[in-house]
Amino acid sequence: MRTINTRFGEIEYDPDNLLHFPAGMIGFPTLHDFIVMPNKKEGPLFWIQSTDDAAIAFVLTDPSNFFLDYRVEPDESVKNALKISAEDACYVLSVVTVPKDQKITLNLAAPIFFSPKTNRAIQVILENSEYKPKTPLPA
Repeated sequence: MRTINTRFGEIEYDPDNLLHFPAGMIGFPTLHDFIVMPNKKEGPLFWIQSTDDAAIAFVLTDPSNFFLDYRVEPDESVKNALKISAEDACYVLSVVTVPKDQKITLNLAAPIFFSPKTNRAIQVILENSEYKPKTPLPA
């Protein structure tokens, strides 16, 4: 077990259970490993905390909780990065932004593909997509 001091306080974690981003996240290429923080409140949002930089954490969600028609599929390069086959489960997540005005947005243009089998994730930018990086929640 290891510990890290974060905005959430001191956290003890097992390095074998980290969420690993082999390529980092967009804009954060040196951040590879994250702790998935347990939800203290019920709801569709959760935090991931970087173990590479204790000052960095992101709020994530399953975008289909808010946008029922949001569908993106991993291509072969994503599956290879996640080290999964076509039969393995792959979930789609979005980064959530909560600005000071509380008008929450989801980044639907750069989804995160996550494999529970390998505990790996990759964030990709969708090219030629109608999705936007700051999509407001539906009314």
